Amino acid sequence: MLGFQIWDVFTERAFSGNPLAVVSDADILTTAQMQAMARQFNLSETIFVMAPRDRAHTARVRIFTPTAEIPFAGHPTIGCALHLSKGRDMRIVLEEKAGPVPVQVRDGQADFIAPRLPVMLTGRAEPGLIARALDLPADAIGPDGHQPGIWQGGPAFLFVPIRDPASLAAARPVEPCWSQAVVPGIVGAYLYTPDRGGYRARMFAPTAGIPEDPATGSASAILAGPLLASGVLSRGENRIALRQGIEMGRPSRIGLTAIVRDGALTEIRISGRAAKVAEGRITIPEVE
Repeated sequence: MLGFQIWDVFTERAFSGNPLAVVSDADILTTAQMQAMARQFNLSETIFVMAPRDRAHTARVRIFTPTAEIPFAGHPTIGCALHLSKGRDMRIVLEEKAGPVPVQVRDGQADFIAPRLPVMLTGRAEPGLIARALDLPADAIGPDGHQPGIWQGGPAFLFVPIRDPASLAAARPVEPCWSQAVVPGIVGAYLYTPDRGGYRARMFAPTAGIPEDPATGSASAILAGPLLASGVLSRGENRIALRQGIEMGRPSRIGLTAIVRDGALTEIRISGRAAKVAEGRITIPEVE
Protein backbone atom coordinates (compact mmCIF):
# COMPACT_ATOMS: atom_id res chain seq x y z
CA MET A 1 0.00 0.00 0.00
CA LEU A 2 1.07 3.59 -0.62
CA GLY A 3 0.40 6.72 1.39
CA PHE A 4 -1.76 9.49 -0.01
CA GLN A 5 -3.14 12.85 1.03
CA ILE A 6 -6.10 14.86 -0.22
CA TRP A 7 -5.57 18.62 -0.53
CA ASP A 8 -8.11 21.29 -1.41
CA VAL A 9 -6.21 23.68 -3.68
CA PHE A 10 -6.73 27.39 -4.47
CA THR A 11 -8.38 27.92 -1.11
CA GLU A 12 -7.50 28.36 2.56
CA ARG A 13 -10.57 26.44 3.75
CA ALA A 14 -11.15 22.70 3.65
CA PHE A 15 -14.12 21.50 1.58
CA SER A 16 -13.75 24.31 -0.95
CA GLY A 17 -11.35 24.84 -3.84
CA ASN A 18 -10.24 21.98 -6.09
CA PRO A 19 -9.51 18.59 -4.47
CA LEU A 20 -6.23 16.89 -5.34
CA ALA A 21 -4.92 13.43 -4.47
CA VAL A 22 -1.16 13.30 -3.79
CA VAL A 23 0.33 9.78 -3.86
CA SER A 24 3.81 9.46 -2.34
CA ASP A 25 6.66 7.05 -3.16
CA ALA A 26 5.11 6.26 -6.54
CA ASP A 27 8.34 5.10 -8.24
CA ILE A 28 7.18 1.47 -8.11
CA LEU A 29 3.94 2.13 -10.03
CA THR A 30 3.37 1.46 -13.71
CA THR A 31 1.49 3.89 -15.92
CA ALA A 32 -1.53 1.57 -15.90
CA GLN A 33 -1.50 1.42 -12.09
CA MET A 34 -1.32 5.21 -11.84
CA GLN A 35 -4.25 5.55 -14.22
CA ALA A 36 -6.28 3.01 -12.23
CA MET A 37 -5.61 4.88 -8.98
CA ALA A 38 -6.54 8.23 -10.55
CA ARG A 39 -9.77 6.65 -11.77
CA GLN A 40 -10.43 5.34 -8.24
CA PHE A 41 -9.90 8.76 -6.64
CA ASN A 42 -12.10 10.24 -9.41
CA LEU A 43 -10.86 13.79 -8.80
CA SER A 44 -10.05 16.21 -11.58
CA GLU A 45 -6.36 15.32 -11.09
CA THR A 46 -4.16 12.97 -9.08
CA ILE A 47 -0.41 13.62 -8.81
CA PHE A 48 2.17 10.88 -8.21
CA VAL A 49 5.41 11.89 -6.47
CA MET A 50 8.71 10.14 -7.25
CA ALA A 51 12.44 10.69 -6.77
CA PRO A 52 13.84 13.37 -9.11
CA ARG A 53 16.04 12.46 -12.06
CA ASP A 54 18.12 15.61 -11.38
CA ARG A 55 19.42 15.88 -7.82
CA ALA A 56 19.05 19.66 -7.99
CA HIS A 57 15.27 19.21 -8.25
CA THR A 58 12.82 18.31 -5.50
CA ALA A 59 10.71 15.58 -7.10
CA ARG A 60 9.57 14.02 -10.36
CA VAL A 61 5.80 13.95 -10.74
CA ARG A 62 3.18 12.54 -13.09
CA ILE A 63 -0.34 13.96 -13.31
CA PHE A 64 -3.45 12.01 -14.29
CA THR A 65 -7.11 12.88 -14.79
CA PRO A 66 -9.58 9.98 -14.39
CA THR A 67 -9.11 9.19 -18.09
CA ALA A 68 -5.59 10.22 -19.18
CA GLU A 69 -2.13 11.49 -18.25
CA ILE A 70 -1.49 15.20 -18.85
CA PRO A 71 1.87 17.01 -19.15
CA PHE A 72 1.13 19.88 -16.78
CA ALA A 73 -1.64 21.25 -14.59
CA GLY A 74 -1.74 24.19 -12.22
CA HIS A 75 -3.66 22.93 -9.23
CA PRO A 76 -1.55 19.75 -8.83
CA THR A 77 1.59 21.90 -9.06
CA ILE A 78 0.38 24.22 -6.29
CA GLY A 79 -0.97 21.42 -4.09
CA CYS A 80 2.07 19.17 -4.46
CA ALA A 81 4.49 22.02 -3.70
CA LEU A 82 2.63 22.89 -0.49
CA HIS A 83 2.52 19.19 0.44
CA LEU A 84 6.29 18.84 -0.04
CA SER A 85 7.13 22.09 1.75
CA LYS A 86 5.60 20.84 5.04
CA GLY A 87 4.80 24.41 6.07
CA ARG A 88 8.29 25.79 5.35
CA ASP A 89 9.27 28.65 3.07
CA MET A 90 11.33 27.12 0.26
CA ARG A 91 11.95 26.84 -3.46
CA ILE A 92 10.74 23.62 -5.05
CA VAL A 93 11.37 22.32 -8.57
CA LEU A 94 8.95 19.69 -9.89
CA GLU A 95 9.96 17.60 -12.89
CA GLU A 96 6.71 17.49 -14.87
CA LYS A 97 6.13 16.03 -18.34
CA ALA A 98 6.06 19.60 -19.69
CA GLY A 99 9.48 20.28 -18.14
CA PRO A 100 10.90 21.49 -14.80
CA VAL A 101 8.51 23.82 -12.97
CA PRO A 102 10.04 26.03 -10.22
CA VAL A 103 7.65 26.83 -7.37
CA GLN A 104 8.27 29.36 -4.60
CA VAL A 105 6.51 28.65 -1.31
CA ARG A 106 6.25 31.57 1.09
CA ASP A 107 3.87 32.21 4.02
CA GLY A 108 1.64 29.29 3.05
CA GLN A 109 1.26 30.36 -0.57
CA ALA A 110 2.80 28.71 -3.64
CA ASP A 111 3.72 30.67 -6.77
CA PHE A 112 4.95 29.14 -10.02
CA ILE A 113 5.99 30.42 -13.44
CA ALA A 114 4.00 28.84 -16.26
CA PRO A 115 6.33 26.55 -18.26
CA ARG A 116 4.95 27.79 -21.60
CA LEU A 117 3.53 31.07 -22.84
CA PRO A 118 0.10 30.85 -24.51
CA VAL A 119 -0.36 30.75 -28.26
CA MET A 120 -3.59 31.02 -30.21
CA LEU A 121 -4.42 28.04 -32.40
CA THR A 122 -6.32 28.01 -35.63
CA GLY A 123 -9.59 26.16 -35.36
CA ARG A 124 -13.31 26.51 -35.13
CA ALA A 125 -14.50 29.06 -32.55
CA GLU A 126 -17.78 30.23 -34.07
CA PRO A 127 -19.77 32.23 -31.48
CA GLY A 128 -23.18 30.95 -32.59
CA LEU A 129 -22.13 27.31 -32.27
CA ILE A 130 -20.46 27.99 -28.91
CA ALA A 131 -23.62 29.68 -27.61
CA ARG A 132 -25.69 26.63 -28.56
CA ALA A 133 -23.10 24.31 -27.01
CA LEU A 134 -23.45 26.23 -23.72
CA ASP A 135 -27.24 26.68 -23.89
CA LEU A 136 -26.85 30.47 -23.96
CA PRO A 137 -28.24 33.21 -26.22
CA ALA A 138 -25.85 34.35 -28.95
CA ASP A 139 -25.45 37.83 -27.44
CA ALA A 140 -24.03 36.32 -24.22
CA ILE A 141 -20.82 35.38 -26.07
CA GLY A 142 -17.95 37.78 -26.82
CA PRO A 143 -18.86 41.13 -25.19
CA ASP A 144 -16.84 44.35 -25.57
CA GLY A 145 -14.42 43.18 -28.25
CA HIS A 146 -13.60 39.88 -26.53
CA GLN A 147 -13.80 36.94 -28.93
CA PRO A 148 -13.77 33.19 -28.25
CA GLY A 149 -10.70 31.31 -29.38
CA ILE A 150 -8.60 28.19 -28.88
CA TRP A 151 -5.43 28.87 -26.90
CA GLN A 152 -2.66 26.52 -25.85
CA GLY A 153 0.00 26.71 -23.17
CA GLY A 154 0.71 23.02 -22.70
CA PRO A 155 -2.94 21.88 -22.68
CA ALA A 156 -5.37 23.60 -25.06
CA PHE A 157 -8.71 25.11 -24.07
CA LEU A 158 -11.55 26.87 -25.84
CA PHE A 159 -11.70 30.29 -24.15
CA VAL A 160 -15.17 31.81 -24.12
CA PRO A 161 -15.76 35.39 -22.88
CA ILE A 162 -19.22 35.70 -21.32
CA ARG A 163 -21.33 38.86 -21.03
CA ASP A 164 -22.04 38.84 -17.28
CA PRO A 165 -22.04 36.64 -14.13
CA ALA A 166 -25.71 35.71 -14.58
CA SER A 167 -25.01 34.29 -18.05
CA LEU A 168 -21.94 32.51 -16.72
CA ALA A 169 -24.03 30.87 -14.00
CA ALA A 170 -26.63 29.74 -16.56
CA ALA A 171 -24.14 28.02 -18.89
CA ARG A 172 -24.17 24.24 -19.28
CA PRO A 173 -22.74 21.86 -21.91
CA VAL A 174 -25.33 20.63 -24.41
CA GLU A 175 -24.85 17.91 -27.03
CA PRO A 176 -24.45 17.55 -29.96
CA CYS A 177 -23.19 21.13 -30.26
CA TRP A 178 -20.71 20.62 -27.42
CA SER A 179 -18.75 17.95 -29.31
CA GLN A 180 -18.80 20.12 -32.44
CA ALA A 181 -17.34 23.12 -30.58
CA VAL A 182 -14.92 21.33 -28.23
CA VAL A 183 -13.14 19.04 -30.68
CA PRO A 184 -10.55 16.32 -29.85
CA GLY A 185 -7.29 17.82 -28.65
CA ILE A 186 -9.03 20.49 -26.58
CA VAL A 187 -9.32 19.74 -22.85
CA GLY A 188 -12.52 21.72 -22.36
CA ALA A 189 -14.11 25.15 -22.43
CA TYR A 190 -12.99 27.90 -20.05
CA LEU A 191 -15.66 30.58 -19.60
CA TYR A 192 -14.83 33.95 -18.02
CA THR A 193 -16.53 37.25 -17.28
CA PRO A 194 -15.50 40.49 -15.52
CA ASP A 195 -16.47 40.49 -11.84
CA ARG A 196 -15.40 42.43 -8.73
CA GLY A 197 -12.39 44.01 -10.41
CA GLY A 198 -11.11 40.65 -11.65
CA TYR A 199 -12.69 37.71 -13.46
CA ARG A 200 -15.08 34.94 -12.52
CA ALA A 201 -14.69 31.67 -14.41
CA ARG A 202 -16.02 28.18 -15.05
CA MET A 203 -14.36 25.24 -16.83
CA PHE A 204 -16.27 22.34 -18.37
CA ALA A 205 -14.48 19.20 -19.63
CA PRO A 206 -17.04 16.37 -19.65
CA THR A 207 -15.27 14.40 -22.39
CA ALA A 208 -12.13 14.36 -20.20
CA GLY A 209 -14.12 12.94 -17.28
CA ILE A 210 -14.49 16.35 -15.58
CA PRO A 211 -18.11 17.60 -15.77
CA GLU A 212 -16.95 20.88 -14.18
CA ASP A 213 -13.67 21.90 -12.55
CA PRO A 214 -13.72 24.07 -9.41
CA ALA A 215 -10.29 25.62 -10.17
CA THR A 216 -8.12 25.27 -13.29
CA GLY A 217 -4.60 26.59 -12.84
CA SER A 218 -3.32 25.78 -16.33
CA ALA A 219 -6.26 27.51 -18.03
CA SER A 220 -5.89 30.46 -15.65
CA ALA A 221 -2.31 30.91 -16.87
CA ILE A 222 -3.32 30.61 -20.54
CA LEU A 223 -6.07 33.22 -19.95
CA ALA A 224 -3.33 35.86 -20.11
CA GLY A 225 -3.22 35.25 -23.88
CA PRO A 226 -6.83 36.15 -24.70
CA LEU A 227 -6.73 39.02 -22.20
CA LEU A 228 -3.70 40.50 -23.98
CA ALA A 229 -5.33 39.96 -27.39
CA SER A 230 -8.46 41.80 -26.27
CA GLY A 231 -6.50 44.81 -25.00
CA VAL A 232 -7.09 44.26 -21.29
CA LEU A 233 -3.45 43.96 -20.20
CA SER A 234 -1.10 46.92 -19.93
CA ARG A 235 2.67 47.20 -20.12
CA GLY A 236 4.52 45.81 -17.13
CA GLU A 237 3.08 43.66 -14.36
CA ASN A 238 -0.66 42.90 -14.39
CA ARG A 239 -2.13 41.26 -11.29
CA ILE A 240 -5.56 39.71 -11.77
CA ALA A 241 -7.76 37.95 -9.20
CA LEU A 242 -9.70 34.98 -10.56
CA ARG A 243 -12.63 33.25 -8.85
CA GLN A 244 -13.92 29.85 -9.92
CA GLY A 245 -16.06 27.02 -8.54
CA ILE A 246 -18.76 29.31 -7.16
CA GLU A 247 -21.60 27.56 -8.98
CA MET A 248 -20.36 24.21 -7.64
CA GLY A 249 -20.32 25.35 -4.02
CA ARG A 250 -16.49 25.06 -3.97
CA PRO A 251 -15.26 28.67 -4.25
CA SER A 252 -11.64 29.01 -5.38
CA ARG A 253 -9.26 31.96 -5.60
CA ILE A 254 -6.45 31.97 -8.14
CA GLY A 255 -3.81 34.67 -8.49
CA LEU A 256 -2.70 35.45 -12.07
CA THR A 257 0.28 37.72 -12.75
CA ALA A 258 1.02 38.53 -16.40
CA ILE A 259 4.10 40.53 -17.40
CA VAL A 260 3.97 42.38 -20.73
CA ARG A 261 7.01 43.82 -22.52
CA ASP A 262 6.89 45.42 -26.00
CA GLY A 263 3.33 44.25 -26.52
CA ALA A 264 4.07 40.58 -25.77
CA LEU A 265 3.77 38.31 -22.75
CA THR A 266 7.16 37.55 -21.23
CA GLU A 267 6.16 35.76 -18.01
CA ILE A 268 3.03 34.33 -16.40
CA ARG A 269 2.76 33.34 -12.74
CA ILE A 270 0.00 31.51 -10.89
CA SER A 271 -0.36 31.61 -7.12
CA GLY A 272 -2.61 29.96 -4.59
CA ARG A 273 -3.01 28.31 -1.21
CA ALA A 274 -4.20 24.86 -0.16
CA ALA A 275 -5.65 23.00 2.84
CA LYS A 276 -5.02 19.35 3.69
CA VAL A 277 -8.30 17.51 4.32
CA ALA A 278 -7.49 13.79 4.45
CA GLU A 279 -4.73 11.20 4.42
CA GLY A 280 -4.50 7.44 4.32
CA ARG A 281 -3.18 4.44 2.42
CA ILE A 282 -4.28 2.96 -0.88
CA THR A 283 -3.82 -0.54 -2.28
CA ILE A 284 -1.64 -0.89 -5.36
CA PRO A 285 -3.97 -2.09 -8.13
CA GLU A 286 -3.34 -5.37 -9.92
CA VAL A 287 -3.46 -4.27 -13.54
CA GLU A 288 -1.37 -5.05 -16.60
